[in-house]
Amino acid sequence: MNKKGFPKDAMRVLKETSRTFYIPITFLQKDLKHTVASAYLICRAIDEIEDHEELTNDLKYTILMEVSELFKKPFNEEEYLQILGPIKDKMPEVTLRLGDWLQTCPKDTLPCIMNAASEMSFGMAKWAKANWQIHTREDLDDYTYYVAGLVGVMLSELWEWETGVKPDRDLAIGYGRGLQAVNILRNEQEDLVERGVSFVPDGWTRADLFEYAEENLAKADEYMKSINNRSILLFCRLPLALAHKTLKAMQKGYEKMTRAEVEQTIKEIQVD
Repeated sequence: MNKKGFPKDAMRVLKETSRTFYIPITFLQKDLKHTVASAYLICRAIDEIEDHEELTNDLKYTILMEVSELFKKPFNEEEYLQILGPIKDKMPEVTLRLGDWLQTCPKDTLPCIMNAASEMSFGMAKWAKANWQIHTREDLDDYTYYVAGLVGVMLSELWEWETGVKPDRDLAIGYGRGLQAVNILRNEQEDLVERGVSFVPDGWTRADLFEYAEENLAKADEYMKSINNRSILLFCRLPLALAHKTLKAMQKGYEKMTRAEVEQTIKEIQVD
C-alpha cells in the first residue's frame, strides 16, 4: 500500500455515496477490496463534478479536462485544489478528498486506475460540452463507454492483477453499458424534465432502449463465465442481478424494484 494506508473512514464515504456498490465491494478480499473501493471513490469524485446541477456545462468541461490532464502525471494535491477553486465550496467530501483515495491504491494498480480516471474525465468533459445530446447509437455507445464501460475494463485489469486471468474487453464494456442502460431507462423522464437531457438516440422508442440494455446485459452474462474467483464472482453478480431484475420490473410497468426485492436479491447472491 502507499504510505498512508487505507483511511478508516473510506468505507463510510463509500457507503454514503453508493449503497449499491458498497455491498458487493465488501465481498472482495482485503487488498482487492481496498483497491476497488478506492477506484470507485475516485470515479465518483469525478462524476460529482459532471453531475452537479449548479455548474455550467462550459465550467464542467474546463475543470474535467484539467483533471484529466492531472491524472496523466504524479498526483499533485495543491494543483487539484486549484483546479477545483471556483467550485470547491459546492463539492461533496468524496470529490474534495480525491488525493486520499489515490494514496490508498497499491502502487502496482495505481497506473491502471489513474489511466481510467483520466479517460473518464475526458469523456465526461466532452459530453458535458455537448450537453449530453445523444443522436445516434454510436453516440450512446460512446457516452455509455466513458461513464460505465471503461469501469468494466478497469475492473477486469484489477481482476487480472489479483488472479492472472483477464476477461474479454468487449464483454467487460458490455457489462458496464448494460448497467448504465438500465439507469438511463429508470431515469429517462427525470433527466428530460429536470435536466432537459435525453440519452435516447433520435428515432428510438423505449422498446429500442430496452433492447439495447438486454443486448449489453447478455454480454455481461457471458463476461461472468470467465470469472473463476469466488469473491470477484460475488462482486460481479450483485449489480448484474439487480440490473436484470430492475429491467424486468420496468418492463412490467414498475419504476424500480422494491426494497424487499433488493434485500432478497442480496441474500440470494450471498448464499449461492
